[in-house]
Amino acid sequence: MSIFISVPKTIECVLTAVIFSALFSVCCYKLLGILQAYGYSGKKFFQWSRKKNNAIWGRHAMLALLCVLACAVISLCFSFAGEWSAVCGLAAYVIFFAVYIWSDNKIALKSPAVFTSRFKRLYILLFFINAVFIYLAVTLLNFAAYIWGNAVFETLRYCPLAVFALLFIPLVMLTNLISKAYETPHNRKFVRKAGKKLAASSVKKIGITGSYGKTSAKLILTSLLSSKYRVLATPHSYNTPMGIALTINSAELENFDIFIAEMGARHAGDISELCELCSPDYGVITGICPQHLETFGSLENIVKAKGELLEYSKECAVISPDCADMFSGYTVKKIAERCASDVVCSCGGTELTLSLGGESRRVKTKLLGKHSAENIALAAQVAFAVGMSLDEIAEAVGGIDYIEHRLQLIQSGGVNILDDGYNSNIKGAAAAIEVLNTFGGRKIAVTPGLVELGVLEEKENENLGEKLVGLDLVILVGETLVLPVKKGYEKAGGDMEKLVIKPTLAAAQEELKKFIQVGDAVLFLNDLPDIYN
Repeated sequence: MSIFISVPKTIECVLTAVIFSALFSVCCYKLLGILQAYGYSGKKFFQWSRKKNNAIWGRHAMLALLCVLACAVISLCFSFAGEWSAVCGLAAYVIFFAVYIWSDNKIALKSPAVFTSRFKRLYILLFFINAVFIYLAVTLLNFAAYIWGNAVFETLRYCPLAVFALLFIPLVMLTNLISKAYETPHNRKFVRKAGKKLAASSVKKIGITGSYGKTSAKLILTSLLSSKYRVLATPHSYNTPMGIALTINSAELENFDIFIAEMGARHAGDISELCELCSPDYGVITGICPQHLETFGSLENIVKAKGELLEYSKECAVISPDCADMFSGYTVKKIAERCASDVVCSCGGTELTLSLGGESRRVKTKLLGKHSAENIALAAQVAFAVGMSLDEIAEAVGGIDYIEHRLQLIQSGGVNILDDGYNSNIKGAAAAIEVLNTFGGRKIAVTPGLVELGVLEEKENENLGEKLVGLDLVILVGETLVLPVKKGYEKAGGDMEKLVIKPTLAAAQEELKKFIQVGDAVLFLNDLPDIYN
């Protein structure tokens, strides 16, 4: 027993645990980024791992198999070293974990993990939990070798550590679950603080929700209102309680007149939770489609969830005319006028006539597509309700800039690039392809397909494939969604020689470089994070 508990053995166990845990944690970095993208929801993360065509478990099983075989071979080759032969076998884990990390990093997260305080805490906790489990496993294996006294087992005693390659996902989930003992009360306190701070201020509050167009409408509205008022809006796609609370707690509210909160939802009650935090004076519903059907279950549930905003809007609510009839049962004062008419779209921008308060003005914006005109009309109605005149609104429309990753036109080397990377809904995809066709030259689309459509996912991706027919090149990216897109494209008579499937965006870009020439137009549609590829 004294040999088993000796200082050298203890050092061996500790060093193995630390080195192994460091490798393990680096291997899990991308998984933590995906967990973060799912709002640290263990359930959604696990559903992603089990998603059809997701090869993550297979990759981990292959890593485990390679490690156990290599560890056995190396250990046996060094059997002349006695009990140190097993330690030599640990080189197999270093080699294959390093190869896994290298190959995994070649497919970087297209929405990179953000090193927030919570992410750092989770990463550190994962390292310590891994180290504890590995230390216990190494100690037990050494103890078993000591008790059993079998030479072959002693030589191969570290081969069972290969099972840890199968535990990447379970241990990430366990770490996330343990971390919530601190994170949940901490987050609640943070959100309550934001709610009290906002309630004590005099700012007018506007909430924006919908199945699509939330961020675009928010940024357009912010641009319009900022020409007259001091406006604070949630940045990027911050549309969760923590994102909104972070915006509020980081700002000096006395320096602003209006606060605009984008409100996201994937389940019934999500909007109510955000409204209790923000207490909106004005509500905006941008439109309804089967987006997030995967979590809502039905279109009726989506309407009910988005309608929660109407129940909280104190002054009035502006609703897209396309879905106004879905909310006829709500008593809040609703504005659902078609105030945009005579819309003319081209590759140079969009012209429309705005009609508000019995007057009309012809306006022009650099934004592309009919859906941009609809978003401007929604924002204009809100700005008018808040207190801007039609002349003030019309002048401000001309100053609206491109919205990043939402049909953002980028001209590079004589090529027109349409960056629509954050568009993952049905209507937006159709609008993007329509805009692409307004450009001259050859037309190219790069897309991984559409997501979170539940039972409609396959059908709508087939429809997307049909809409891509006629383009000069279609590059499908990934594995999960591209087969229905390809099927729809082929069924609609698309030229299969003009369709290419690539496993990653990087590979798609390499393919694009071989084809692209001056005068071409390229649409990057729904450049999704790896949670969907």
